[in-house]
Amino acid sequence: MIKRLKRLLEKHKIDGYIVPKNDEYFNEYVSPSKDRLKFISNFSGSAGFALILKNQNYLFVDGRYTIQARIQSGSKFKVITIPQKFPKDVLKKKLKIGFDSNLHNEKQLNFYFGINNISLKSIDKNLIDIIWTEKPKDKIKPFFSISKKNAGQSFEEKIKKVKHFLLKNKMDYLLVTAPENVAWVLNIRGYDSAFSPTPNARLLINNKGDIDLYSHPKKIEKIKKILFKKIRFHNETVLERRLKNLCKKSILLDSISGSIHYKNLLKKRNKVIEKLDPIYFFKSIKNLTEINNMKRSHIFDGAALTKFLFWLKKNFRNRKITEISAQNKLENFRKMNKAYKFPSFSTISGTGPNSAIIHYKASNKSNRVLKRGDLYLVDSGGQYSFGTTDVTRTVSLENRSRFTKEIYTRVLKGHIAVSDYKIKKNSTGSDIDKNARKFLKQINLDYPHGTGHGVGYFLNVHEGPQSFSKNNKVNLKSGMVISNEPGYYKEGQFGIRIENLIYINKDKFEELTLAPIEKELINKNLLSKKEIDWINEYHNKVKKTLFRFMNFKEKIDLRNACSPI
Repeated sequence: MIKRLKRLLEKHKIDGYIVPKNDEYFNEYVSPSKDRLKFISNFSGSAGFALILKNQNYLFVDGRYTIQARIQSGSKFKVITIPQKFPKDVLKKKLKIGFDSNLHNEKQLNFYFGINNISLKSIDKNLIDIIWTEKPKDKIKPFFSISKKNAGQSFEEKIKKVKHFLLKNKMDYLLVTAPENVAWVLNIRGYDSAFSPTPNARLLINNKGDIDLYSHPKKIEKIKKILFKKIRFHNETVLERRLKNLCKKSILLDSISGSIHYKNLLKKRNKVIEKLDPIYFFKSIKNLTEINNMKRSHIFDGAALTKFLFWLKKNFRNRKITEISAQNKLENFRKMNKAYKFPSFSTISGTGPNSAIIHYKASNKSNRVLKRGDLYLVDSGGQYSFGTTDVTRTVSLENRSRFTKEIYTRVLKGHIAVSDYKIKKNSTGSDIDKNARKFLKQINLDYPHGTGHGVGYFLNVHEGPQSFSKNNKVNLKSGMVISNEPGYYKEGQFGIRIENLIYINKDKFEELTLAPIEKELINKNLLSKKEIDWINEYHNKVKKTLFRFMNFKEKIDLRNACSPI
């Protein structure tokens, strides 16, 4: 297939072509028919892009995916880890690079390819689509609405916020291009992403509060009956014509999901303001209903995970438990709850050296048996009809290594430092990220990913604009939900990560996730009294909350798992 693509480079008189992971909706999890990066490179991670030149193929990924990319694509692609290196570090010759303007925003494209020796050329037809003749077919499923009772706010109240923002900033229109933002503002969900209930649709909202929704006609059949008096519905194919007809308007285009294609359509006759869609910020602050519902979802999810952890500990010695059978067992525990819909991302179930692959996905080829002496890392989550979960536990399979215990304890100390952080008026994610890493850095170690990401409400498990990362300067505000997940990964040997979801309650963090933390890996001598108190208080809360969900034997296990250290 790469050879066929390279013949098209000659035809279009370009030296290379960019293949991003995202689809035209900039979804994190794309449908099989839009996963062009996997088709051409075999790389299945959720982030990255390929650059295919006439004589060389590059795959650019971040630190979460370096090992995975080498395994899946290393035979045909040179894997480059961002931010250690960027395209400018490997592209020294004068080159003309082609791209699909539907799949890139201007900020992103200029950041990676705004290089003096590189000229960019938009190609009308996606070159991967030309050679990908046998694409899988996507199922078309209708969107559905969530009630005000579960959303905490009506869509009319949310539209008022958008209207107020547009009037205050003297803008005529907001073009909502991110499906997650369409979902939030209209209180609707869909089935267009594998792990997120997002609806592939666009919205055009003006400063009078008028709303036009553009999507596939079959997808909007159900919600039409509920929203028809307030919203004008259109086939997605007419959006381009509508945008071309706008004239002398001030239009806000999302700098993340607003494509170069849309910008080019609008800028000919209008003033285009490229900045973050304000809905990201509105959505990031959960209302009281959403917080209370997320607490419920985490109680159910914590019960399922805790039952799984007890089953695993009891059975790994005398049963053949593999990475795949373990993750299937965990899924079965979650399925026992009627509110559970599906996973919130692809479960990471890795033991031994596979646990060091940060975003590992077990396959029939890589599937390892859980063995005494190893560590087992499981990072998983669920979509519930009233919340989204994401949790990681690292389990000792009778691992006796002093070094492993020291590393685990330092990761745990970083985890506690985040949870205990006192939030000030101007606190940002970068402040907290430093705190999480300091105990590993004392022995010159670190981890190649952020410490935490925002989480949606029955939406994307990865949600901005807030995060705990080195460069995030977004102010932290009450109601935000964020993951707390420091870790450490020794390639070829083991991986450690401890992850809870937390939410901001005024000036402090409160735990959402409820599941025992592995005590066998803790070196108590490395902990302060305050840290020991934190662990004991957390485990006491876990025990009190989950006790009623456990059977007789599990109650004994829960008491032991949550006993004071």
